Amino acid sequence: MKESLESAHKFKIWKANLQTNGLKINNIQEIYTRHRYNGEALFSLVMLDAETPEGDKIPPICFIKGEVVCICIVLIDKETKEKYLLLVKQRRIAEGGFTFEHPAGMVDGTKSPLEIAVMEVKEETGIVVSENDLIDLSPNKRLFPSTGTSDEAMYFYFCEITLDKKEIEAFENKEMGTEYEFERITTHVYPFVEGHQKINNSNGLLLNYLYLSAVKDFETLKRI
Repeated sequence: MKESLESAHKFKIWKANLQTNGLKINNIQEIYTRHRYNGEALFSLVMLDAETPEGDKIPPICFIKGEVVCICIVLIDKETKEKYLLLVKQRRIAEGGFTFEHPAGMVDGTKSPLEIAVMEVKEETGIVVSENDLIDLSPNKRLFPSTGTSDEAMYFYFCEITLDKKEIEAFENKEMGTEYEFERITTHVYPFVEGHQKINNSNGLLLNYLYLSAVKDFETLKRI
């Protein structure tokens, strides 16, 4: 059974935030909603008729995507202490080509962002981590890639794992993802700076900067 837009967790959060910030909602028109394999509302395009507290009309088009987690997995060579990025590779609709990204996933109404992050790391890389292994890079704050046309909000985490060089190399070109989500994902390992240069989405680049700043690795920060 398909979930209605009004019942969707992401829609409720978006609407509640609009009202909290003083918008008077006159009408929300659902243009299109895509559903997941289990009937959950995945994305929605809506037209919003609303007025700001200042009496202005707010731009009407919104792409409702909801909350997303993104996790920087840093593999550290036990002997040399060199840092490697563990990235996932998959085709994306932006250009149709392959992109290199950090493991990521959408938050639903059944689990917290941290719980989703733990699950996505396992699904996309095969690594089993606990909630305590993940460090929140934006505590008590949601970050927005673009506030003009979407409600998409990001939660950023990182995890450092120290391994032997052979263990690190074993993560190269592993086939991951879930069949029921039609994901065709492979994992790839790169020295941090090289991996950073492979990423072409702003969320991933920002996550790298936030991680390096958090751990005070200013030498690597200078090189990216």
